[in-house]
Amino acid sequence: MNCEQSVFLKALKRQPVERTPAWMMRQAGRYLPEYREVRQKAGDFMSLCRNPELACEVTLQPLRRFDIDAAILFSDILTIPDAMGLGLHFTPGEGPCFDKPIQDDKDVAALPIPDPSDELSYVMDAVKMIRHHMPAHLPLIGFAGSPWTLACYMVEGGPSRDFKKVKSMLYQAPELMHQLLAKITQATTVYLNAQIESGVNAVMIFDTWGGVLTPSAYQEFSLCPMQKILAGLETRAGKIPTILFTKGGGQWLELMAETGCDALGLDWMTDIGLARQRVGDKVALQGNMDPALLLTTPQRINQEVKAIIDAFGGGTGHIFNLGHGITPDVPVENVQAFFAAVKEHG
Repeated sequence: MNCEQSVFLKALKRQPVERTPAWMMRQAGRYLPEYREVRQKAGDFMSLCRNPELACEVTLQPLRRFDIDAAILFSDILTIPDAMGLGLHFTPGEGPCFDKPIQDDKDVAALPIPDPSDELSYVMDAVKMIRHHMPAHLPLIGFAGSPWTLACYMVEGGPSRDFKKVKSMLYQAPELMHQLLAKITQATTVYLNAQIESGVNAVMIFDTWGGVLTPSAYQEFSLCPMQKILAGLETRAGKIPTILFTKGGGQWLELMAETGCDALGLDWMTDIGLARQRVGDKVALQGNMDPALLLTTPQRINQEVKAIIDAFGGGTGHIFNLGHGITPDVPVENVQAFFAAVKEHG
């Protein structure tokens, strides 16, 4: 069986499936002791991302432990701005930071479009290696950050609570913001096409910070660039399924469903049953258990999984997932309970 007949890809295409497929955002990560060992061996996070052999290893680790219906490439959304030369580094307690944040039109004009076969070749090498070593019947998910989300990090210079710098640019210099987003959109489209060519079977766009925008700003500065990316994706044979995820974007599901994506990722703040009523059969839905529930008990996790599956209702088009990524402090046995519950109730 090849992965085209997998329950994950069939559910993405809203085709009949015998059960609800499941995977987990950040399923390759610090909650696994074997991941922590590899991370220590790599030295730091980006060294792990840039090593195809190690990235392959940590991508495959959760597949060995759990009955998962898809793997997701181990990488980071900030590989593109890193390849643009902004000087990415990770500061303990702060997260990702850039040495050279974007401040003016000269900075935007100087940004190159990274070549996936050169500056980002380590990602493509990892994709090829993972696809070679993982089970043939399971799909591999590629991904990228949304242009708006990448712009947030690139302008702020790192994580932000108020997004003052990037919002000031958006409101005071909208044309400059459009120029920045256009470059990121072009780079992301090329990047995802290279992942597809290298062997991923579906792609997901993570719009982590779209939810901080006003409705009109979201449409103009976040949704529109993502729609351009989706329109620019090339395929090996037929259409590669796509998932669009805006954290905090539950109020815009109807607009998101019109982008041409195959599925919408839902955070835990959106009721999946109501979401299904709103979008109808236009797209599949992925989600959406609160990651904090993984810190409770297997019994409580089982109850919540059943409640979400019941809320979605019968029929196809549901991929079970969290409403955001798993946190590092989750017990491994609770992850096992999560996947077992989906198999039981889905």
